[in-house]
Parts: sequence; structure tokens; C-alpha cells
Amino acid sequence: MNNSRRNFIKSASTLMAGAGLVSALPAGLQAFPLRTVAASDRLNVAAIGINGMGWADLTSMLKNPAAQCVALCDVDKNVLDKRVAELAQKGIKVKAYSDYRKLLEDKNIDAVVIGTPDHWHCLQMTDACAAGKDVYVEKPMGNSIIECRSMVGAQQKYNRAVQVGQWQRSQKHFKDAIEFVHSGKLGKVRLVKAWAYMGWMKSIPVKPDGTPPAGVDYKAWLGPATTRPFNPNRFHFNFRWYWDYAGGLMTDWGVHLLDYALLGMKSGAPKSIMAAGGKFAYPDDAAETPDTLTTVYEFEDYNIQWEQAIGIDGGPYGRDHGIAFIGNNGTLVLDRGGWEVIPEKGKMEAVPRQKSVDNGLDLHTTNFVEVIKSRKLDDLHASVQVGSLVATTAQMGNIAYRTGKKVYWDQQTGKFTDSDANKLLAAEYHNGYHLPNVTA
Repeated sequence: MNNSRRNFIKSASTLMAGAGLVSALPAGLQAFPLRTVAASDRLNVAAIGINGMGWADLTSMLKNPAAQCVALCDVDKNVLDKRVAELAQKGIKVKAYSDYRKLLEDKNIDAVVIGTPDHWHCLQMTDACAAGKDVYVEKPMGNSIIECRSMVGAQQKYNRAVQVGQWQRSQKHFKDAIEFVHSGKLGKVRLVKAWAYMGWMKSIPVKPDGTPPAGVDYKAWLGPATTRPFNPNRFHFNFRWYWDYAGGLMTDWGVHLLDYALLGMKSGAPKSIMAAGGKFAYPDDAAETPDTLTTVYEFEDYNIQWEQAIGIDGGPYGRDHGIAFIGNNGTLVLDRGGWEVIPEKGKMEAVPRQKSVDNGLDLHTTNFVEVIKSRKLDDLHASVQVGSLVATTAQMGNIAYRTGKKVYWDQQTGKFTDSDANKLLAAEYHNGYHLPNVTA
């Protein structure tokens, strides 16, 4: 982005404050002008992978008058054509790409949204940083522990603004809940529970291999993953349940919820991890990842426990998802709808449910745009360091499950003490692709 455009956007909030109009904007969008921003003064944003959250992220970002979409990329022409048409209906004309590398060659693009399947995040994020783009990358940031390290290295080497799509980091009630945890009022917190009970997720029926739909570049979709015949169960949303591309519910919802467990306890890496579970609900369906899992992370004087159950809604405290900080004086229960404190008898006052009051995704994309213009990278709500810590933690849980062992982490070497666990530190790359090895 040229200096004149950067300076214009940086001064926009100052002009608004002087005009006395800031209070008229919704919370989280007050840094942006009400008047129309000239196209030449906006951030040029592109999106790679636009079928699901990539499209939601882009749509959120475009609520900002300081951002405009100039390009889209997807290996599914059906999705690409659909999104191009949707933008055209709003008067937005964009370039369309099937190869993200061609998109990154466009020097007029300032920032990219990456909403592709997990196994693509590392390559696309490191390539985008090398191309001088700022990046909003969906969670989980990386699909392996080694990928996370390379992604941190790329951000540092190229000094780009990289926001990870852990949008709860931008919500007020989540921040307020953590402030309460840090206040010490709960007393000593010995156990933190994080869980996702997903009743709406059902069994995935086994389907035969077949031919990719017309318009789908299946080879490009596979990218660095193992070459396999096309199967509809592995495509689009359901890729999450296959080890080739993702890590199941642990890396889908787990990164959101474990993130706040770690933040509340000011945690680094755990000492040990053990996990038990399996395909208990749907043993014969098409998914590979477990539908039921309990994982225990051991720290110095407390544990963090993860629970997941597909096909069941009745989670702890009557919630299908959440985080519970269990202290000697009381328990704080937090979810996307709000938080409350349940006291131990006679030890503290209850805190009634404090409800969510804002839109976390909109605040998160707003924060990203603000940091692009200010270049104050420390102001990002979910930096690569944040994304790396929780993605690594989730991967540790999956590694403990897949090895069937209690595994121990050596902070000094950045490895497990078990050779079988260390074999799963890095995702395998195939089809001529190579795992990025980027250091600052």
C-alpha cells in the first residue's frame, strides 16, 4: 500500500473525532468514517478459499468503508463464480483466480483472507507474507506443530500484520470474564474445563470414491496432502474429520475454547498430555477423527481438560460448549453467549449471567484493518503467537490420542520425549510441495 493511501486511512479516525461523529457508529467500527471513502484510498483485500469462513471473514471485513475487495480465489469454479456474482450484485467487480500464487503476484493487493482447508494454511500464509501481504488466516493457524513455527517465522521475517481468526479474542464479555479470573476472586484455580458437545453434527455415511464435480480442480485442492481418489465425504466442510487435512473437533472448536483456557491461566506449554476417546458414537461411519475425546493437559499446579462429543448437546453446566475456571471459592462458566460465577457455598457472591453484547467477528476484522493502517502489530487481538500456542496445544492433544500414550513435552528442545509422538510434529507434504522452513 502506498504512503498516501496509508496516511489517509491513518488520519480518518482523527477527522471523525474532530467532527463529533464517532459516537454515532456501532461499537468496534468507530475508527472508520461515515462518509464514502475513495476507492484509491482503501485497503485492497483479496480472499483465498471462499466457501465457508473465508467468505464470512471477507463479508465482515467489507462492512468497513476502509476496505474493498479486489480479488477472489478458489479451486472450485462453482463456488468462485457464485461469489463473484454475489459481489457483482453489490456493484463490486473483482478479479477471479484458481491459483492463489497468481493472486499473490498482484502488487496492488494489500491484504489477503485465507479460508482454505487447514492443510493449506501454512503454505498460503508464508507465501502471502513473502509477497508483502498482510494476512487474516482462519483457525487453526497451522495443521502441525512445525507448521506453526514456520508461520511465526514468516510473520517475523517479513514483518506483516497477521491476524488469526480466533474472533472471541475481540469480544467484550470474553475479555471481562478473563479479567474476573485474573482478579483472584475465584481463589486458587486448580482445574479448567473446556468442551464442545455438538449435537447438530451427525454421522457421516460411507460413500464410494467418485469423480470430482465439474469445475473442481481436485489436484489443486489436495495440494500437499496425500493423493487419494476423490471422495465427497472429504470435500468442503467435512474435510475436518480426516487426518490428511485437519484435526477433527479438537482443532475446529478446540482452538477457540482452549485459547481462553490458556489465556485465563496465563499458560505456556503443558508438561504432559494424555488423551482417551474414539469413534464411540458412530464407529462405522466415514470420519477418521474421534467423535468422543477427553484430553488432560498437566501444568505445574493445575490441569486443563478438554472434552468433546459429537451428536450430544448436553455438555457440562447445561451448555453445549464453554470454558469453566474451577476455583476454591467458585467457578466461572464462560461461553459465546455470556459468563457467570457459581459460588462455593459461603465463600463468595454469585455473579449473574453477563450476556454478550457485540459481534466478535466484526470487531476482529475491524482490529485487523486498524492494525494494517497503524502498523502497530502488537495491537492485534490474535497474533501469530496467540494462534501458534493454541494450535500447538490442540495438536499435542491429538498426538497423545493418536499415539495412545501419555506424552511429555520438553520445552528446551521443542519436542516430545517420545519418538512416536515426535513423528507427528510435522505434517507430511506430498505432490511436489515442501513444508516451509521459515525463520526470522
